[in-house]
Amino acid sequence: NMEYQNILFSVEDGIGLLTINRPKALNALNAATVTEMKDCVGKVAANSDIKVLVITGSGDKSFVAGADIKEMATKNPAEGRAWGIFGQSVFTEIEKLPQPVIAAINGFALGGGCELSCACDFRYASENAKFGQPEVGLGITPGFGGTQRLTRVVGRGYAKELIYTGGMIDAQEAHRIG
Repeated sequence: NMEYQNILFSVEDGIGLLTINRPKALNALNAATVTEMKDCVGKVAANSDIKVLVITGSGDKSFVAGADIKEMATKNPAEGRAWGIFGQSVFTEIEKLPQPVIAAINGFALGGGCELSCACDFRYASENAKFGQPEVGLGITPGFGGTQRLTRVVGRGYAKELIYTGGMIDAQEAHRIG
């Protein structure tokens, strides 16, 4: 069990559990959190004793409610682009882990949270889960690989609908569309 500020990580019986632990911010991803996730994922990749990784969010309200908008608002265009590239690179590391990765989705999986769930091999959602890419309403494209990963998970039509409208869907609709 390693010490982080924004995530919790433990290993028990070959199962790694990475919990995004910023419940007051609905587990929004700021730079510090994504940096800790990168470190943790690197440790998981290098540890063959870990047979599977489960990623979840602390509390029952949110898996990950997206990127931290307050932090993003301070970025200029070049910094914003660098942030998108960094987040996407960490999600690609998750996608490429040798171990299977399970997203245990509780509550909001919005923006970066929806994208994180798509980077995992399996997605299991609680009844209160909500998925969407609402950042488009702020004039921001899904920057952590969502345009590509969401399309691969649910197909072009549903991905376009979610991205173009910025709408949210519940767990039942998410299950229905795959």
